Amino acid sequence: MFQPSPWRSDFPAIAALQGQQQTYLDSAATAQKPQAMLDAWCHYYQHGAANVHRAQHLPGALATQAFESSREKVAHWLNAASPSQIIFTHGATSAFNLLAYGLAHTFAAGDEIVISALEHHANLLPWQQLAQRQGLKLVVLPLDADGSIDLAAAANLIGPRTRLLAVSQLSNVIGRWQPLPALLAMARAQGALSVVDGAQGVVHGRHDVQALGCDFYVFSSHKLYGPDGVGVLYGRSEALGRLRHWQFGGEMVHDADYHSASFQPAPLGFEAGTPAIAGVIGLGATLEYLGGLDHLAIEAHEAALHARLLRGLHDRDGIRLLGTPQLALASFVVDNVHNADLAHLLTEQGIAVRAGHHCAMPLLKTLGLGGAIRVSLGFYNDSDDLQRFFTALDKALELLR
Repeated sequence: MFQPSPWRSDFPAIAALQGQQQTYLDSAATAQKPQAMLDAWCHYYQHGAANVHRAQHLPGALATQAFESSREKVAHWLNAASPSQIIFTHGATSAFNLLAYGLAHTFAAGDEIVISALEHHANLLPWQQLAQRQGLKLVVLPLDADGSIDLAAAANLIGPRTRLLAVSQLSNVIGRWQPLPALLAMARAQGALSVVDGAQGVVHGRHDVQALGCDFYVFSSHKLYGPDGVGVLYGRSEALGRLRHWQFGGEMVHDADYHSASFQPAPLGFEAGTPAIAGVIGLGATLEYLGGLDHLAIEAHEAALHARLLRGLHDRDGIRLLGTPQLALASFVVDNVHNADLAHLLTEQGIAVRAGHHCAMPLLKTLGLGGAIRVSLGFYNDSDDLQRFFTALDKALELLR
């Protein structure tokens, strides 16, 4: 039965890709953009671009107003207590590095940073490198057979030397919600800070950071149907107060002379230099667009598409899923078929999927794999997209076998 997406026409790139005979199934890497975002992005450039917070002239005032309006929209989207808890960065990776450098002074040799075995490189390498610089211990929480962080193991590994817990909300490889309430409670019991990688999770449903109870929450705009080059770091006010400044330049200065300087608190103190103004304004427009949609309808649409994807993969011999996906995506390998060869044949048929280690190389190594195919869905996808994928997959497997 054909399952249309009523939001498909809001995304002009989807029609353009279809005209190029391309089926886009790589939204977990980056999502396509709604017309509302494109309009806001272009409006900023077409009606007078200007820097923010620094000019008294009208273009500067309008740019600042639009920029800070986006901060308010992000705070509302996450149910943050205040827009001052929202820091704009140049991506999720930039936000994690800000945290790793900004919190470095809070660690002493022998302290422990706890991550999980499924982390994206962005939420692994900054902590790994911090541990190496300062003689810290990096503790890795194992997974269960479904691909969830093992809570029994976590209870033994999160202990009195734990100073920080950094874990994903939704795995970009396995597609499972992680048991954050229990994990964050363990961290709080030890007096440890908590960092949640929401890059995938923020795309699906509305998440209340106050109810979640984490100290920091990070996501990137480009996965949430917004512009690239923009990241968001939410922090509880007390936790933000523990950060030290890590990048220095314009905007973030309170007072300076040749031999000393003082700096603004969050958020502006951590937004050194000219920010991605158009991108931030575009993200605000994206959130406004998303906020006007029927989220229950989107959830039902995505769930039905995901069920169809899993059913089609299970029905084909020799395909093995990584873990037990719950939504949005599925990663898989095929017996006696190299993922790169399969991806090449799918690409030749106009199917855009992801192949390789998905920026989670240690996880793939733990699973004994050199790579996997990942199919990921946006709410603009429909059942015809999946039918084209499965037709191409069958042809590719016939050739490879």
